[in-house]
Amino acid sequence: MLRFLMILATAFAVAGCTGDTGTRFHNTDLTGAAYGKTLSLTDHHGNKRDLADFKGKVVTLFFGFTQCPDVCPTSLSTMSEVMRQLGADADRVQVLFVTVDPERDTRALLEAYVPAFDPRFLGLYGDLDQTAEAAREFKVFYRKSGDLTGMNYTIDHSAGTYVFDPSGRLRLYVKHAETAENIVGDIRLLLDGK
Repeated sequence: MLRFLMILATAFAVAGCTGDTGTRFHNTDLTGAAYGKTLSLTDHHGNKRDLADFKGKVVTLFFGFTQCPDVCPTSLSTMSEVMRQLGADADRVQVLFVTVDPERDTRALLEAYVPAFDPRFLGLYGDLDQTAEAAREFKVFYRKSGDLTGMNYTIDHSAGTYVFDPSGRLRLYVKHAETAENIVGDIRLLLDGK
């Protein structure tokens, strides 16, 4: 009996470490993660922004760059479809795109690029140090690759999206190429207070 109780206690302890809230999300549940708590950058309107500015909304956060040939436009297009499927609930969601290419992604370029997917989307940028700090906070990998002799380089980077609940807690990690339907389902759960 004692052995059974020890096994049961261990199982509960392990479940507590995984961030499992009992809610069955389609995407990876990060509830309770010790990272992804702060972000302080400038939006494409020139306003300083941090995560607290969006309390009351579900926030999705993706790191990328405007000259990305496939992953970034695909992710933003998927989020555009998510917003369409959410209907009126889309006004309770904020999509954020953080550039990992501050040398080329100027405020003007972000202002032209990001809202082209949906006018409610915001592009965020910082200087090299601020970008590195934001990436560290969210455990995002990025590095220049290809032709490094000029400005024709590309950037290898993490391709997932983080999702915060309306209270501002990091809750989910959405892998690249997830369906809009699954993302919508998870966002609806968060909007319902799950």
